[in-house]
Amino acid sequence: MIIAVDFDGTIVEHKFPEIGKTNLFAFETLKQLQKDGHKLILWTYRAGKELDEAVSFCKENGIEFYAVNKNYPDEKFNEKKISRKIYADIYIDDRNVGGFIGWSKIWELIGNPEKQFQKIEKEINKTDFSNKIKSIFKKL
Repeated sequence: MIIAVDFDGTIVEHKFPEIGKTNLFAFETLKQLQKDGHKLILWTYRAGKELDEAVSFCKENGIEFYAVNKNYPDEKFNEKKISRKIYADIYIDDRNVGGFIGWSKIWELIGNPEKQFQKIEKEINKTDFSNKIKSIFKKL
């Protein structure tokens, strides 16, 4: 998946233009998501010096993004041809409706496929498919 991640208020506490304290489990979750093959895009309001500082901060903490404020690394922004909206499958941002849910909840929802598979398998096992299949064949 392509995951767009905000910086201020999401990876770190919101202290713009300074860099706030790292949010609990932010880098651990991002590292694991990358390890699992997801493409991470840093998607932030920051620009210039403040953006460079955020990118450096993330790199110092073990995260190098697939792209920064772009859809792909080599994208050249031309406002007449390209939208500033970043394409992603998921957007992680503190400004979501309901606010930032926290990195442990994000990991629970998207980063732990084995646990998600076990939940689905449990639900399947609760359902008595044999009776449903028998009733379908009786109708034939």
